[in-house]
Amino acid sequence: MDENQHTNANTTATARFAIEGMDCQACANRIEKVLRRQQGIIAADVNFASDELQTRFDSNLLSTNDIVQTVAKTGFKAIPASSANIEALADAQSGEHTRISWRLAIIWLIAIPFIIGMLGMLLGQQWMLPPLWQFILASIIQLGFAWPFYNSAIKSLQGGVANMDVLVSLGTIAIWLYSSVMLFNQHNHAHQYIYFEASVMVIAFVSLGKYLEQRTKKQSLNSMSMLLQLTPKMVRKQTADGWQEVPLSQIQTGDILQTSAGNRIAADGIVSSGQAWCDESYLTGESKPLLKQTGDKVLAGALLSNGSLTYQAQTLGSQTLLGDMMQALAQAQGSKAPIARLADKVSMVFVPTVVAIAILTFILNYWLSSDFNQAITRGVAVLVIACPCALGLATPAAMMVGMGRSARYGVWFKDAASLERSSQVTTVVLDKTGTLTNGKPQIVAQWCAPDSNFNSQKILQLAAAVEQLTTHPLAQAIIQAAQQQQLPALTASNSHSDIGQGTQAQVAGYGNIKVGNPAYCGFSIPQELMEQEIWQIASIVVVAINEKIAGAFAIADALKEDTISAIQRLQQQHIDIQIMSGDQHSVVEHIAKQLGISHYQAQMNPRAKAEAVHLLMQQGKVVAMVGDGINDAPALAAADVSFAMYGGADIATNTASATLMRHSITQVADALALAHATVRVVKQNLFFAFFYNILGIPLAAIGWLSPVIAGAAMAMSSISVLLNALRLRTSKLN
Repeated sequence: MDENQHTNANTTATARFAIEGMDCQACANRIEKVLRRQQGIIAADVNFASDELQTRFDSNLLSTNDIVQTVAKTGFKAIPASSANIEALADAQSGEHTRISWRLAIIWLIAIPFIIGMLGMLLGQQWMLPPLWQFILASIIQLGFAWPFYNSAIKSLQGGVANMDVLVSLGTIAIWLYSSVMLFNQHNHAHQYIYFEASVMVIAFVSLGKYLEQRTKKQSLNSMSMLLQLTPKMVRKQTADGWQEVPLSQIQTGDILQTSAGNRIAADGIVSSGQAWCDESYLTGESKPLLKQTGDKVLAGALLSNGSLTYQAQTLGSQTLLGDMMQALAQAQGSKAPIARLADKVSMVFVPTVVAIAILTFILNYWLSSDFNQAITRGVAVLVIACPCALGLATPAAMMVGMGRSARYGVWFKDAASLERSSQVTTVVLDKTGTLTNGKPQIVAQWCAPDSNFNSQKILQLAAAVEQLTTHPLAQAIIQAAQQQQLPALTASNSHSDIGQGTQAQVAGYGNIKVGNPAYCGFSIPQELMEQEIWQIASIVVVAINEKIAGAFAIADALKEDTISAIQRLQQQHIDIQIMSGDQHSVVEHIAKQLGISHYQAQMNPRAKAEAVHLLMQQGKVVAMVGDGINDAPALAAADVSFAMYGGADIATNTASATLMRHSITQVADALALAHATVRVVKQNLFFAFFYNILGIPLAAIGWLSPVIAGAAMAMSSISVLLNALRLRTSKLN
């Protein structure tokens, strides 16, 4: 983007595109290079493993159609991704590997005679075809079926970035031309120096490698196609003529649908009748089936293990939680991790460097041996052995599998950078309410001021009127208590909230009502209350009517069932755990002792939490913050990595690096363990890709690897990286 180009935040737009036709990381680099030169483009990142482009641009200067046309100029096709065409996009991404299979079959059919001939050479037999027939078959491959390599190579050079196909084209054309010259040379021994089998087998192996690579990328790495399979194609719908099976595309909001055991829910909705156990593990990570009955919410894609349900569709397609997950996962898998930058930089200069080494290999071999045949075969072997694809796939392949698996655990990472950063976390900071505890506290004790003119029910009724205007878990406890006592609801107006402290509002006939912590209401807790254990560990909410203390509530919240085991897992990962809560010291201390956590801070407002997180980061710690409320948003934004509970405050979810679907610290432990495993695989892949090229190129240069073996090795290098990444799908965490 030009330094003088300015964009208004209101005109900044984002768009994703599926890219068709990429062969290696250099192709992705070429698209990025061309787009970043275009006026109006703020950012452009292409993920080679997912074949996806993510852009930010000024909508006043560009449209998505302009971006599609720019990509087309680089020789590739861009398909805009939107919530409306996500299924078509997934189909396009998963179908590309089948379109090259017919060409691959013919190439290998022609290669069979050469394979037989090479086997004969190993056995000391003369099974090779006559030279003229070798020339004819090799020419069919070289001048016909190798054209996609040439086309890609030419376009990459036109775009200013040389890709892998440049190496394949140069190497196979060189060995084919040399063999052709030797064939028609009248010298008696010229026929000894024809290597048509090398050019044919290199093209065959590379084509096979590309096919397997595409197949693996589209069928195994891409989790979106697996998510699409969670929605039924046909749905049982209630019509005027009774129950009928109709395509999912014909379902509309408000339709009454029916699902029985062994089938999946078609839309997010509300159960109107029936009872069944539903498996929602694909979305929340919760392995236990959930009982659904009248009035309960069901989620699209949930599998009924037994029973049957009749439900009303509320949201469909991309608007469902499953659809939202698909959008989030597609965006995250298409993003780039910072660790990929090294491979990107290397791939930019990789091909020119390899071509230079190949030329140098030819010159040195010919100068030292005066053997043109030896020099040309070794130079070609160098061209063919080099593989920038393994470098390009090393990081994104592992990241795609890692994020796909994290989604199955119920952890939605925002992007690859968040996943990578999570692997470096040394300190986890936890909010208390709704994070460590159930987030649904109850009133366990109530106190009325001796000089108050209001009884306990009236104080509860007035507090509930004010708390109706907030979503804090403590407020919900008061509201639920009032509802359980069937107290008439009062209306509050002119409310004002001080985040992390309390809320005040006007209630007709009663005046100004303040509900909040003791400091907010100016209340000193009486000694006789603090001598009672329940008031020592409970959260205290005070009610003041017209600035006069009327009463107080003791509200307690139990730990979640899996909190203790999750904390132990984090401690086993040698992670320092700290609690930062706005609650009073005695409550936070009590929770910390239960969990074996030595570092905790209480009575912290949002600013104090954020400042404490900054302080930890200044000490060199990589901090992950876990929270769910508005009061956690500043700390979530300040932390290196942040996890927010799904369904909590929107500002917390929007700020976080990842969303936890099951409201469980166990998911944090899973996410950090998976992040470690993912980055470990990335480093293994990068090491393999660099080691392969560093070792393979010298071996080819000194003649230890023939062009045929080099071509097979190059084809398998990318597959090896992909297979290593796929280990993440089944590897055991911790």
